[in-house]
Amino acid sequence: MHFLYPAFLFAFISLAIPVLVHLFNFRRYQKVYFSNVQFLKEIQEQQSSRRNLKERLILAARLLALTFLVLAFARPYISKNNNANAGAQRIVSVFLDNSYSMQTLNREGSLLDEAKRRAKEIASAYSMNDKFQLLTQDFEGKHQRLLSRDEFNDAVDEVKISPRSRSLQQVIDRQQSLLNMQPGASRSIDIISDFQKNITNGRLLKIDTGIHASLIQLNASTQANVAVDSVWLLSAIHRPGETEKLVVKLHNYAGENSIKIPLKLTINGEQKALGGYTISAHAIQNDTVTFSGLKAGWQRAEISLQDNPVTFDNQFYFSFNVKQQMQVLLIDDGTANPYLKAVFATDQFFNVNRVPAGNVNYTGLGAHPLIVVSDVKSVSAGLAQQLKTYVSKGGTLVVFPATDADLPSHRSFLQPLGASYPEKLLTENIKVSALNLQNPVFKNIFEDFPKNPDLPVVKKYYQLGAASGGNENLMQLPGGQSFWAGYNNGKGKVYVAAVPLNEDFSNLPRHALFVPIMFRIALLSGRDQPLFYTLGRDETLQTAPIQTSEKQLLKLVKGKQSIIPDVKQQEGSTLLYVSDQLQETGIYELKKQDSIVSVMAFNDNRIESDLSYYTPAELDKILPARDNVINVNKGSVKDIVSRADFGVQLWKLCIILALIFLAAEILLTMYVPVTAGADKQAFSQKEESTSIHT
Repeated sequence: MHFLYPAFLFAFISLAIPVLVHLFNFRRYQKVYFSNVQFLKEIQEQQSSRRNLKERLILAARLLALTFLVLAFARPYISKNNNANAGAQRIVSVFLDNSYSMQTLNREGSLLDEAKRRAKEIASAYSMNDKFQLLTQDFEGKHQRLLSRDEFNDAVDEVKISPRSRSLQQVIDRQQSLLNMQPGASRSIDIISDFQKNITNGRLLKIDTGIHASLIQLNASTQANVAVDSVWLLSAIHRPGETEKLVVKLHNYAGENSIKIPLKLTINGEQKALGGYTISAHAIQNDTVTFSGLKAGWQRAEISLQDNPVTFDNQFYFSFNVKQQMQVLLIDDGTANPYLKAVFATDQFFNVNRVPAGNVNYTGLGAHPLIVVSDVKSVSAGLAQQLKTYVSKGGTLVVFPATDADLPSHRSFLQPLGASYPEKLLTENIKVSALNLQNPVFKNIFEDFPKNPDLPVVKKYYQLGAASGGNENLMQLPGGQSFWAGYNNGKGKVYVAAVPLNEDFSNLPRHALFVPIMFRIALLSGRDQPLFYTLGRDETLQTAPIQTSEKQLLKLVKGKQSIIPDVKQQEGSTLLYVSDQLQETGIYELKKQDSIVSVMAFNDNRIESDLSYYTPAELDKILPARDNVINVNKGSVKDIVSRADFGVQLWKLCIILALIFLAAEILLTMYVPVTAGADKQAFSQKEESTSIHT
């Protein structure tokens, strides 16, 4: 047995008071004169024996009543936990889950409203001198301080739904960080949540041995829910008026089929597509939406689902830029390649810049989605390093060797990119043997591919050395040798051809496939910013280089809301740090003073869309043995938390026993006579005998 306030046990000294009263009873007796008292001797002895028994019973009742009264103030309890700091001030950290899933309705309203009520019940289980910490999914700085009970209740009333979602271990670590700053106090953790299965990975939670934890699980009903998990466009470069194809990733989180869920695509306030989709239970399905009629500029897009009753994930936002022109950089030895010039001159969408290899402006490379290196005999180490950085950040590089290429130079240039490099020159008349129709470059080029296609003829070519990474052949020579291959490097792509753009090597420059392949490579070479960002996950945003000054601050604007991010310039890009400033989903404009430099879309983390929950038995498995799971169906949270944190409380029993013994003392004093009826009769008979004798 333990005592919450053991200092009150010193009050046992007060037990000496009734003992002293009993020993020094100064009550004055009334004198009664008799003519002869010899006949009263027997009666007096009998009265003295009964009086002593009564006084002892009264003394015992008083002592027991006082004993249990002292124990009641000491607050005894029985607990399986060894609470060394039972009498110390208690510090209680309460986590109130305010994620999107807490909007779910149950019999008592929304789960968030019930969680607030339960949090206040927990606070009422402790004394007025105990301190509380309130923590939510937002991890706000103001929730790092200790509050009184009244302050805690006021803070609970202010909690609102948040787009954030933390893991259970993250929550516990945050709570422990504050509690560990109070080493002398008795510390406990209470977590109020619906406990979705995505809140933890199922591993045993790490909780300090000096901290007692309770998981209070609210009862949420599993509901049907379909959400858009992600989207992507099949074209990297977007041209005005072109037909676009958008892939929408739909996820049915429920255990039953969802039939004909309405989906609507809106771009710049105009409806572009409408459809209904059927998704099997727990299935992920990719559907393609086709639209067109876009004008140049930033596109603010939104996908809407009609999926009740769960509505917090029914909108999905994304943005992209339709460019009036695409910048292409041609790097050569000083003489323009006529075939490349002819390719890009056929379409005004391409804005071509040509520069000799010795005069490349390295800082401007990032402004070109596509760079073509051709006819360069020797690539300098500086240019090779800058092109490597350009590719790693998402650029697309196409390399055609020179007719008299410096092979060691090309090896030093291409090998760090993970691409093949010219090893030796071979002279033989052969023909390209196959096209890789599965490569994205060839998609949508052929309506009907012929059985015996006319493929490029080769007179001489460079044998390409093995690449450090895997390659995707566009064209292949007999024997499996690469004629034109693509390689991934970082976020970008490298394409290396085995022949220069010279008719002495092959007829590729004049072949019918050359122009569409170059166009497809160009249109797949976009490295725009992501279509969307995720709140709580993407706290660093990367954009194209933006020059700023102290007077030209960048800010994210949505309606009346304005956020100034931290800005860091790095080679080829600008980084924006928003931390936890963004709390609302939607479309934001990135402005430099009053001009829009970018448009960004932000969505919620879809981890909250999975409305499946842990059972109490499953939660018990991830908790240390000393901690417990509380289901709100099993009684008052106040009483349950009190029992869990303090053990079985005995103070009420002590008060009841104290009252019982006080009542016994009153009954003994008022209603139990000193002599019994038989004694009175004996006394009367003696008195009568005395009279007769007289």
